[in-house]
Amino acid sequence: MGNKVRLAVVGGQRGGAFGSALVSLADTVELAAVCDLNPLVLVDWQSKYPGIAVFDSFDKLLDSPTVDAVFLATPMLIHARQAVQALRAGKHVLSEVIAAHTIEDGWELVEAVEQTGLTYMMAENYLFTRENMMVQQLARAGEFGEITYAECGYIHDCRNLFHHEDGSLTWRGEYIRDFNGAPYPTHSLGPVAKWLGIGDEGGDTFEELVTMNANSRASVAYFRERFGAEHPGAQPGFWRQGDTSSTLIRTKRGALISLRVDLQSSRPHNMVHYGLQGTKGAYMGPRFDGETPLIWQETEIAGEKGHEEWHPLWSCASKWEHPLWREWSAEALATGHGGGDLFVLQEFVTAVRERRRPLVDVYDAVTWSSVFPLSVQSAEAGGAPVRFVDYRQGK
Repeated sequence: MGNKVRLAVVGGQRGGAFGSALVSLADTVELAAVCDLNPLVLVDWQSKYPGIAVFDSFDKLLDSPTVDAVFLATPMLIHARQAVQALRAGKHVLSEVIAAHTIEDGWELVEAVEQTGLTYMMAENYLFTRENMMVQQLARAGEFGEITYAECGYIHDCRNLFHHEDGSLTWRGEYIRDFNGAPYPTHSLGPVAKWLGIGDEGGDTFEELVTMNANSRASVAYFRERFGAEHPGAQPGFWRQGDTSSTLIRTKRGALISLRVDLQSSRPHNMVHYGLQGTKGAYMGPRFDGETPLIWQETEIAGEKGHEEWHPLWSCASKWEHPLWREWSAEALATGHGGGDLFVLQEFVTAVRERRRPLVDVYDAVTWSSVFPLSVQSAEAGGAPVRFVDYRQGK
């Protein structure tokens, strides 16, 4: 491999959102190719990046000797299969979330990484927002004390993404039609897992979860209004996924995590709902755009008992700002997901070049993603506890 990582984007429509990040990282990554089934998408990429190689076949892309790594920005249910295929073809893999939607796919992905020795990373960009990285700095330094509770949520009305213009379902719509669990857990759970040190050597682990879901109502109402009462999506019982999914996760050391996922309810979105409680302090993330994240520490921000006050997280920035944000803030804010799109690519490319394990390795990826199939199992059993799988056994 040359000095730069030669990267191919697989799934040109979603992958196009990373254009600014690729420009910022031009010294270390070369955009070598794009793969998509839609010829118009390929034409658009060629117009923006003259000379780029284009493929309408994933198999043909993997045969290319000019590609070192692939970035999978494809429909969620094929991530694991494509990742395994790419690894077996000798390509490093950066995969959008979730990494795998079945326990068996998770095991196959782990095996492929272990056997090939190639770099695999899940592109969980919510880890890299400014506030989440600062909270991680604080948590890892013990500034909150022992963490006993965390809450997180991804609340985003995605019903307009469930259908094409003619009313037929997209892959997202089919996903909500066919499953009933915590459908999109890692944006919320990933940062919390890092705050708690889940999977670290000598650290904590997820032990079991319970999931209960609300009735399915919002998509029925939406499809009735959009496409009429005769549309299948307007019929009660068509959608398996409840409007809100609520999952409680208990760790081996007794910490409790509350996870809410809601892709259907009618309301302004809140995709960065986080909270953390420790024995010496607490954090409360924003609940709407423009709201300030808040922190309380009994040692640093004291107050008379009964008159304690929250303070802006940014008041800690001079001491606890993450080094990446000190160096790259301008470039990061020019990219999507609160700067996460830049840092997730940077971390992957750096891990490939340095031949080291990335921040979100395959074990993190399949463990966090396993919340989906395990939550389906729990919800089907009326909220029965389900134990996590130990993908790290033997490690």
